[in-house]
Amino acid sequence: MHVTICRREHFNAAHRLHNPAWSDARNQEVFGKCNNPNYHGHNYDLTVRLTGPVDPETGYVYDTKRLSNLIKREVLDRYDHRNLNLDTEEFATLNPSAENIAIVIWQRLRAHLDAALTLSVTLHETERNFVEYHG
Repeated sequence: MHVTICRREHFNAAHRLHNPAWSDARNQEVFGKCNNPNYHGHNYDLTVRLTGPVDPETGYVYDTKRLSNLIKREVLDRYDHRNLNLDTEEFATLNPSAENIAIVIWQRLRAHLDAALTLSVTLHETERNFVEYHG
């Protein structure tokens, strides 16, 4: 039997969607106001899900306090109140779309989790726009 545990977190970050290989007109056409040269921000909501067997000794799939600490170290401390384009290595050359942010977060967390656990990341960029990445 497998159970899914979930941890929800929140962070604020600025970004600009921009492809340097394109003209300004093409960037504006594709990314619209998200291409603002002065950047724009989001209040991101992040849900991390771990699915796996329940440990008979602890009753846990994974200790939620450990999960909270992992998310804080690998995500919140790196991205909260940052300009993703300017302040992070990951997005210096990778367009920080919600899709790419979710993939990067998944990769950062996956590296610290037992392979037997299934990891999923849901990133809400707005109340109505969100992405999910399952690896």
